[in-house]
Amino acid sequence: MLKTELFTHKYFPAKVPGPRERVLLVFHGLGDSLNGFTWMPQELRLDSLAYLLVNAPDDYYGGFSWFDFTGGGADMGPAIAGIRRSRELIRKLIAEVAAQGVAESDIFLFGFSQGCLMALDAGLRAEKRLGGIVGVSGWLAFQDEYPAAFSPAAKEQLFLVTHGAFDPLLAFKSSEAQCAFLKTQGINLTFQRYDKDHTVLPEELRDIRSWLLERLSAP
Repeated sequence: MLKTELFTHKYFPAKVPGPRERVLLVFHGLGDSLNGFTWMPQELRLDSLAYLLVNAPDDYYGGFSWFDFTGGGADMGPAIAGIRRSRELIRKLIAEVAAQGVAESDIFLFGFSQGCLMALDAGLRAEKRLGGIVGVSGWLAFQDEYPAAFSPAAKEQLFLVTHGAFDPLLAFKSSEAQCAFLKTQGINLTFQRYDKDHTVLPEELRDIRSWLLERLSAP
């Protein structure tokens, strides 16, 4: 059973364990909690995959957040500091899971909204190649730091990013442009558009399942 000392968490073991453990780390969005994604193991139907759901570190109106979202406008200092703090926690989480016997290449990341930002950030800066990174309805932080801030493994990572054309919170065109930028810098990224707002659609989930299944089927 995988666990972490860094986050409040919930672990779902693989229904059909294989010769090695493979795990999806799940990062929720602003104001949500790990409980908002307890449906994932059943809905994704990837029986060889375990899941480790975590709560973000900061309280936020009954839920949790990965960074301060109130410091908008000219004062982005609190958000910047929070992203960097959460980046380090996620780096340690990946190391913690690896120390329990899971190879980095068998660790997958999934994030929604704020969690998407953190998953992308973690994937681009991870020291070793991960199994794959899925980001839903989020955005890219610190674009001006790239490509200089890419880790040596960044161009080996595999990303799937999805976004809604009618998202009222995070503009589709911005996400599309950021992902196009990453692709021009040599990042292996698939970007998919859906006719949705700030949510996860059943057909989107099917595409995410197919993408993960392809990664899980690789030797």
